[in-house]
Amino acid sequence: MEAKTNKAKGFLGEDIAIAHLAQKGYKILKRNFKFGNKGELDIIAIDGNCIVFVEVKARTGKSAYGDPLYSITPLKQKNMRRAAEGYLYINRINDKDCRFDIITIDLQDTPARVEHLINAF
Repeated sequence: MEAKTNKAKGFLGEDIAIAHLAQKGYKILKRNFKFGNKGELDIIAIDGNCIVFVEVKARTGKSAYGDPLYSITPLKQKNMRRAAEGYLYINRINDKDCRFDIITIDLQDTPARVEHLINAF
């Protein structure tokens, strides 16, 4: 699978992640939720009675930046938490468990290799 730009690679990665989550029985609630000027969540889904905030990292093979998991810095985690709190507040949700998952996708493989880290932080 070839994506021309980083943005196209990101959308392709999110499409693959959504298909992966749907296959596992997750219900997709929202894609690319933004809250404020820094907080963004790639995918918001429901797994049973748990709201799952998902960060998707798509790569095309080995990157000079290393493992995609290392790109989820403490600052990125803080911004994701802030966006998640915003989503819960806006939607008046206070009765569900929540967690943060990370999905990494290697677009160089055919089919793309998907790794799903549940409750990543």
